[in-house]
Amino acid sequence: MNIQKGNVLFNSVFWLLYFLYEWLGNGVLDDEYKRYFINACMVIPTAFITAYLSVHYLPRFYYSQKHLFWIGQIAVALTIVLVRRTFNYYYTYPLYYPEATQLQPLLFLPKLIIEFVNLYVFVSLYAMFYLMRTWSEQQRTLQELQQEKTNAELELLKMQVHPHFIFNTLNNIYSVTVKKSPDTANYLLKLASFLDYNLYNARQNTVPLTDEVEYIRNYLTLQQLRYGTRVDVSLNVHASLEGFTIAPLLLLPLVENCFKHGADASLDKAWVTVDVSRKENEVTIKIENSKEGTGKQTSKSSGLGIANVKKRMDLIYGKHHDFKLLNELNTFMVILKIKQ
Repeated sequence: MNIQKGNVLFNSVFWLLYFLYEWLGNGVLDDEYKRYFINACMVIPTAFITAYLSVHYLPRFYYSQKHLFWIGQIAVALTIVLVRRTFNYYYTYPLYYPEATQLQPLLFLPKLIIEFVNLYVFVSLYAMFYLMRTWSEQQRTLQELQQEKTNAELELLKMQVHPHFIFNTLNNIYSVTVKKSPDTANYLLKLASFLDYNLYNARQNTVPLTDEVEYIRNYLTLQQLRYGTRVDVSLNVHASLEGFTIAPLLLLPLVENCFKHGADASLDKAWVTVDVSRKENEVTIKIENSKEGTGKQTSKSSGLGIANVKKRMDLIYGKHHDFKLLNELNTFMVILKIKQ
């Protein structure tokens, strides 16, 4: 939200200053403020459209469809230059330089080049300022992320002894109970696998999606043990996930949210469903839970957990992901789409 407000402020200041330059800066030289005010009302919108298309819209095609990027840039340049040339030829020249229409045609190459240069001098200046500002914001975000990572690593070091002790102890208990109580041994194995993933896989930048899904499956099994028949839990994988990687521990806060603010708050039987599907290089993950039909599923902790996941996805995947929340009367769903 702060970045969005910053973008609005930056654009407002930049284009206002450009407008004042075209109007007052030129008008004071010839004392023709009305003429240059009208000229500014034409120049600024055309420059704004060019800057928006060239800097914000067309670059999204640069890596996926490079030919569309260049065709778009050329088409925008030709169209806007012709619009500005036509305005000057049929409005400015008849009023202020009537002889010019007799000396040169509409499509006079030197004038078209001048229009192009005048247009892209300010578009380039805008792009430079905008990219510098974006780079500064990214550096600040990376510094914050690095600080958060450092703090998390320090906390992990403080608690490292206890998880290892628990993990090793669970393995010993499992070896004792596997013959006497297979069900208990199975749950201990799930818990041991859960802790093992937290200790080792979570430190990696990416993990196989199959491992992340198995981690969530173990968590759901342990929660099923806790809630019993009061909660119906299901995890469905609708396609092969081999070869697809994901940031570790990305899904757990969202699944935890299902129990904290769905099953825990439900008076009757509740349900939690996780669906994972894949289409070529895109994976879609739907995490849905039932809830009491008393309004929206909101809470400070729930909002914080979801906000943290959204922030991580923005930092890690950028434009290669989609994150949606569907908050209905009786259900709450999170939909993640990740492109690789």
